Amino acid sequence: MAEFSKILRKIDTKKRLSVPIRFLSSLPPFKLGSHTVTFEATDEKGEAWTFQCYIRKRGHPKPALTRGWVAFVKSKNLQVGDKVRFTKHMNRATGTISYKVRAEKAIKIFGATFGYARI
Repeated sequence: MAEFSKILRKIDTKKRLSVPIRFLSSLPPFKLGSHTVTFEATDEKGEAWTFQCYIRKRGHPKPALTRGWVAFVKSKNLQVGDKVRFTKHMNRATGTISYKVRAEKAIKIFGATFGYARI
């Protein structure tokens, strides 16, 4: 099982979510010559979300989730300081791969974050 989590910054809530390079190998393969790959992730409520991961054409790939990401942020009412977690699961019996996405709201008291609650 591969996974990554990230505490959201302003750009993550407004435009795109940067993805760690190490997670790229967990995504479906990019077609030859393509700089995007689309995949589906299911949230805690079982709702499917379609995301597109983009990489640069030259130099450092700097992967980011673009298409579908802002709609997810708005739906979950995510803000700077909240957390998101992506996991890849492989069903060994069937050989199928699935992705999960989990949003977590920051628990703040007097402006300090004390943890995260699943939403």
